[in-house]
Amino acid sequence: MRKPKVTIQHIADSLGISRNTASKALNGVESIPAETRNKVLRKAAELKYKQFAYMDIDTAGQVPESQGNIALLTSNLPNSSHFGSQLISGLEKRISAEGYTLSIYFIRENEMGGLALPGNFEASNVDGIICIEMFNKEYSGLVTSLGIPAIFVDCAADIFHPELKADLVLMENQHSTYSLTRKLIAQGYRSFGFVGDYNHCKSFNERWAGFNKALNESGIEPDPSYCIVEPDRNFFLEGDWMKRKLDAMKEWPSVFICANDFIAISVMKSLKHKGIKVPEEVAVCGFDDSSESRVVEPPLTTVHIYSNHMGIISAEMLLSRMKDPSRPFQVTHVGTDLVFRGSTPALN
Repeated sequence: MRKPKVTIQHIADSLGISRNTASKALNGVESIPAETRNKVLRKAAELKYKQFAYMDIDTAGQVPESQGNIALLTSNLPNSSHFGSQLISGLEKRISAEGYTLSIYFIRENEMGGLALPGNFEASNVDGIICIEMFNKEYSGLVTSLGIPAIFVDCAADIFHPELKADLVLMENQHSTYSLTRKLIAQGYRSFGFVGDYNHCKSFNERWAGFNKALNESGIEPDPSYCIVEPDRNFFLEGDWMKRKLDAMKEWPSVFICANDFIAISVMKSLKHKGIKVPEEVAVCGFDDSSESRVVEPPLTTVHIYSNHMGIISAEMLLSRMKDPSRPFQVTHVGTDLVFRGSTPALN
């Protein structure tokens, strides 16, 4: 008989707390007390919930018996649909094969702003560091100043690679967005908008660059009035933010190229709410190939990321850095694939 899938409700019931509290703890919500968050994380690891199935969550600063300890620092724990979830799985499997334990540390907003390490982080117990969803330039500098071999999966948009003083892994962003935009141009489209805060992270910045490169090479003048590129904090805090942004436009482009699938799906929902047909009136593209991109109606044209392989590659780069800290820093872009679905005309 197939083993029942572990859910957030199982975690909540086993701890005698509400599902809402357990969910907030797993997603690093600031209002949850540290003691409660730690209990939830430990239980998630114990029950092998999703991306915690292969993790040893260190909440007491203790290093489990192993060859060594690798710390994962994140300001936003990836959920099951985020590319980081599979990345972490690939990462952990690779480093555990070498005898290392992976411990996860959440960086809260006050720690990020105050350039402070988590209270339970003991640098002397850490052999290597991997940073995911860490997009603050100054905090990245704090991490690399520890003198511990480190690797970043994506980074702050305003960091130039030589400044990072660490290895960097990115998915291939610029060329894939460029190729997608060029294919739409070849179909006869001439008005394009980009949706996403291109200063959010290096990946979004590279996607923005690919979008603009495609337009410029095709002799199409980028139109700022078709773009939604403001800081994206409000997008996550206000449910109708995207709808209001589209309402404020006098007219819409024939294509929206979005920085990721989550944004693209929000655009599609807002357009459909206004009675605008996708793709007949406006085509929409995303990036990530999330599980939601396959079930939204119409299914979303997007860019597939090899998340698990990115985790393995990140682990191998970090392990190499730990063996030879003096070797030159490396920037690696992992290949992607265009995925054509119903939110655009057939482009393949």
